[in-house]
Amino acid sequence: MGSIKINYLFLLCILVIGQVNADTNKRTENNGNLILQNIPVIPDNIKNDLTQYQNVRSAPFRGFNQEGTQIYITTRFGNVSQLHKVKSEGAARQQITFFDEPIGSISRKPLSNSIAFTMDTGGTENNQIFLLDPNAGSSLMITDGQSRNGGALWERNGPRIAYQSTRRNGRSNDVWIMDSNNPESAEVILESPDGTWWGASDWSKDGKKILIQNYISITNAKAYILDIQSKKKEIILGSDNTESYNAVLAFDQSDKGIFYITNEFAEFNQLAYKNLITNKIKVLTDTIPWDVDGFVISMDGEKAAFTVNENGFSTLYLLDTMSKKYRKVDRVPIGLIGGMEFSEDGGRLGLTINNFQSPSDSYVLDLKTNPLLFGDLTRWTYSEVGGLNVSEFVEPRLITYKSFDDRPIPAFIYAKECLEPQPVIISIHGGPESQSRPSFSQRIQLWAQRLDAAVITPNVRGSDGYGKKYLKLDNGFLREDSVRDIGALLDWIEAQPCLDSSRVAVIGGSYGGYMVLASATHYSDRLKAAVDIVGISNFVTFLENTEDYRRDLRRVEYGDERDPEMRAFLESISPDNNIEKISVPILVVQGENDPRVPVTESEQVVKSLEEKEKTVWYMNALNEGHGFRKKENRDIYEQTVILFFEKYL
Repeated sequence: MGSIKINYLFLLCILVIGQVNADTNKRTENNGNLILQNIPVIPDNIKNDLTQYQNVRSAPFRGFNQEGTQIYITTRFGNVSQLHKVKSEGAARQQITFFDEPIGSISRKPLSNSIAFTMDTGGTENNQIFLLDPNAGSSLMITDGQSRNGGALWERNGPRIAYQSTRRNGRSNDVWIMDSNNPESAEVILESPDGTWWGASDWSKDGKKILIQNYISITNAKAYILDIQSKKKEIILGSDNTESYNAVLAFDQSDKGIFYITNEFAEFNQLAYKNLITNKIKVLTDTIPWDVDGFVISMDGEKAAFTVNENGFSTLYLLDTMSKKYRKVDRVPIGLIGGMEFSEDGGRLGLTINNFQSPSDSYVLDLKTNPLLFGDLTRWTYSEVGGLNVSEFVEPRLITYKSFDDRPIPAFIYAKECLEPQPVIISIHGGPESQSRPSFSQRIQLWAQRLDAAVITPNVRGSDGYGKKYLKLDNGFLREDSVRDIGALLDWIEAQPCLDSSRVAVIGGSYGGYMVLASATHYSDRLKAAVDIVGISNFVTFLENTEDYRRDLRRVEYGDERDPEMRAFLESISPDNNIEKISVPILVVQGENDPRVPVTESEQVVKSLEEKEKTVWYMNALNEGHGFRKKENRDIYEQTVILFFEKYL
């Protein structure tokens, strides 16, 4: 009997110990909102060492006040970014919104200081539109609180807003109009006939017509003019017979012509003008061999500004809308430019500038009466960089390497002076129709400084910014050709005496997360660590479970899973079906509410890895969506990445 009792107690101890060990594999942080599985407790030295990097801020330009004397920015002084007002260059930031969620898009009503902005809850992307009185700080939600809304566009002189919404059926991106003084007046003026994205681009001066954008894919977009009264639309750009990208921008000052961006006549996106009376088209930037990627027009229609993406760097131009002549602005710091807007009187141009030593900050360019003349460029915000010495930041260097088909693949490399071979972190962008550009990144600088790593950001085939042919090189059955570009990069690394090819990690988010998992599938023997952030693990389950409003758009890029041949191909290349080929440790990061890449994509690959007894760490934020927007979650994520790299790289 004593023997039986002893054995029972021994068994009980074993069970208790087993339960304790099981429990230590999963814990929560941030009031239960962050679930950590198989992730060790973060050491205090990592937390302390990362404090400066995790307290970097930005202050992108979001618009002028009615008088053009003050600017609006978004910046973070708490957990998320909020709207602030800056009264003069270098002045203090006055916070005017106070929400638990970050502010989305901003649109100020013409001839008024009222602002429409968007905000969602928990990263769901079910954005609602709010009206804000910036002087009183009061706001009112004017959409239904349930559907997905965005693209709020004010008419030029009146209370109406045109916007995009899924309110009708929860799926289709329709165009709606609302009297902002009477939200109950909201009505559909254009139903999406096929589930593709439709949105308003500009109102006519008399408020009777709207320019409508129909976005099908990054290589196929059409434009229409919609008569508001009759609700009839007339196609003005693109056709059903040929594929071309046509992004309609704005009416001219007479409503007799439009400005737009197109790739119909060249390999790159060009700025063009179409006369709506004669239907004649004039390409304005035919001598610029790069993508036009930004455009804004003044309220009176006499001035415009546009940006060009030159191998990742931005160039700013001013345009005389009458003569169609343009001039380069030569006093802008080298970097990236975005967020442009004219003051109502056309005397100033606000913009955001970002480069590897400076996070996004707000600038104002003084303009002259002549549309092509400009004055001083003044910096209005000086964002905090956590006390870091930015002069020590590693400057990105543009390189190219040859892939399996001798195609040159562009990439940026961040590497300190070579004293001995450095470990390498390959950071792969999402999209895939996106582009790694030489922007400010405290994470890259952290990896370079703390890990003594060289960081490479490749623009594999399928990336934006290098022409429409390059953009399509990974579509459908060509999907794994982009993965082979990573293999070619590993070959290039092996040939560099300053890089340690035996210590290479990959990291990427969204489609970049798929690229990480695919790289781990094909090149585990050449990698030390892999970090998958909100990544696709199986294209079939992804397409079946992503939000309805995105499914057809993604089918253009990845292929239609309803086709048996394509479905079989997608299943064959999906990392979740090739777990046995993966031997490299993997960190998986996910947001529970992600509408783009559902949480099931991460859950299934983590389960598969664990079943095969692979090394996997898993982090899931219950109050986030497609990426972490809340500082408290980002902090732990960044700490975990450092711990992961220090352990395995």
